[in-house]
Amino acid sequence: MLTILDKYILKRYLVTFLGMLLLFVPIGIMANLAEKIGKIIDNEAPLSEVIVFYGNFTLVIGNLLLPIFLFLSIIFFTSKLASNTEIVAILSSGVSYGRFLRPYLIGATLVALLIFMMGMFIVPYASIGYNEFEYKYFKKGRQDRVTSNIFNQLNEDDYIYVSSFDPNRKIGYNFTYEHFDSIKKLDYKISATNIRWIEKDSTYRLTNYVKRKLRNDVEVMQTKRRLDTLFTFKIEDLTPVSYVAETKNLFELNEFIDDQKSKGASNINAYILVKYKRWALPITAFVLTIIAVAVSSVKRRGGMGLNLAFGIGVAFIYIFFDKVFGTLAEQSGFSPLLAVVVPNLIFGAFAVYMLMRAKR
Repeated sequence: MLTILDKYILKRYLVTFLGMLLLFVPIGIMANLAEKIGKIIDNEAPLSEVIVFYGNFTLVIGNLLLPIFLFLSIIFFTSKLASNTEIVAILSSGVSYGRFLRPYLIGATLVALLIFMMGMFIVPYASIGYNEFEYKYFKKGRQDRVTSNIFNQLNEDDYIYVSSFDPNRKIGYNFTYEHFDSIKKLDYKISATNIRWIEKDSTYRLTNYVKRKLRNDVEVMQTKRRLDTLFTFKIEDLTPVSYVAETKNLFELNEFIDDQKSKGASNINAYILVKYKRWALPITAFVLTIIAVAVSSVKRRGGMGLNLAFGIGVAFIYIFFDKVFGTLAEQSGFSPLLAVVVPNLIFGAFAVYMLMRAKR
């Protein structure tokens, strides 16, 4: 049951956190708009699309920065409590430091649940519109997917390859399709100069089609100048967009990762990293809460300004570690799990150290 102390601190916790969001989110939108307004005008982006984009921008970027906003808001209001000697009065009345910390952990739990629900189920849908607008108007001409030397394993028996893929025209060049029998022996192989998706007929058009079958060590070859046919894969399966994992909710992402693993996708680490980061963000809320309380609960000569400066420094270091380990996981053989766990372990150890110092 919540006591008067719990309610008092929890109220200040949540009100300051909400105030921080209402303050910094509009600033973030205005800063982004000031940077991108030229491209929006040059590319004649419709006002309705711009409004929807910044709604999605608020959800996508805001969710990533929620732990940082939480961290700074705790430092802000706890420093005020310390400067007013309220914390000294609370601890002098016989309340232990652990008991004083309880309402902060309750608040962190509420925020962690918000981060979890947003990251797993709300932000993925916002990410679709956010990324589509980015590549349509801000990153015009940039590739949003791998477009060369694409290899995919469709299932245990079927493999496809294209040397290059044009997502706008939905055409792949130097197409190869190989099917193996139950004993993993090549059954037949299809090759074509290119493969094009014909949307109005929902078929694939192969140019310079060649099919080779092996029958009792005898090769049977069939050729056609052009062939319209069906395949079990979708044209998007050749190469999903680079941000595809960000657009899937918890259950869809698990299925997608399993599917990509079975196909032997080369960039599987990037998808797994997205999954682990979603689980790690709520934990980060607790780690940063403990650090913030430990730093700001002690009255210092520099006051709130010194605490906020320290908090901003810690926030930048956290973002730096997150980016470095994330890049290692995406572009090398570094484990995605370690890329997410190591920064939290480092800051978790720092949180314990700061908490022990604050108790003394």
